[in-house]
Amino acid sequence: MSNLNEQVGASVAFIKKCVHASPSLGMVLGSGLGDFADSLPNAISIAASSIPNYPSISVEGHKGRLVFAAVDKHEILVFQGRVHFYESDNLEAVLYPVRVAYDLGIRTLIVTNAAGGVNPSLAPGDLMVITDQINLTSLHLPLLASKPRARPTPYSRRLIQIAFHMGDSHGLLLKKGVYAGVLGPSYETASEVEMIRRIGGDAVGMSTVMEVSFASSLGMEVLGITCITNRATGTSSSRLSHDEVTEVANRVKKDFALLLSLIIRNL
Repeated sequence: MSNLNEQVGASVAFIKKCVHASPSLGMVLGSGLGDFADSLPNAISIAASSIPNYPSISVEGHKGRLVFAAVDKHEILVFQGRVHFYESDNLEAVLYPVRVAYDLGIRTLIVTNAAGGVNPSLAPGDLMVITDQINLTSLHLPLLASKPRARPTPYSRRLIQIAFHMGDSHGLLLKKGVYAGVLGPSYETASEVEMIRRIGGDAVGMSTVMEVSFASSLGMEVLGITCITNRATGTSSSRLSHDEVTEVANRVKKDFALLLSLIIRNL
């Protein structure tokens, strides 16, 4: 653990040399959703590949940058892309950005992703606020992070209420549901999707659950937003592809960016 702490410390020291900022809010942008960071005024970006010890980001639709900006009174750090377990086969690589965010002083985290709709009421293009999650990855947090949680869910009820209030007041129809996280990178079979539906999952994706569990264990307040980019296998006759994921995410990026901006301004 001491070696990991030293690695994170070196990453944070490098970032602080590049950017003189004190972000209190972090945001992770999932597949096809990274354009929000490009719209931020006076932003300063750092390529993740230039940061010592930072894990590689290689999935299409993830630009692999850390973007620092200010939205009203809030200084924020946007992770323009995330690390998936199937890229590195290393859980610590997945959690590394959360460690960096925490050591930079961030205590509020907004996590976004693209996911398949399991619940028939969810359609491509829907924005779903995550109320809880199901971890189907078989991965477990590092022992030192596995502190008992008093909260019934790692997602903040306060932030969920803010998200829905902002959606209602600006004509954005938001859905809510439970996110099921799997390892990937292959899409789920129809039988697996049916299992997820039966155990209470509304959407399924290949990220998020470990990041959120770890952030919660550190005491961070977390909000999760899913962009439903396709109907999960067995709920539609169409063949799934990553191109469909990014195409739908691009189609809803205006509403998505508006929602994120409103939430940040009203924290």
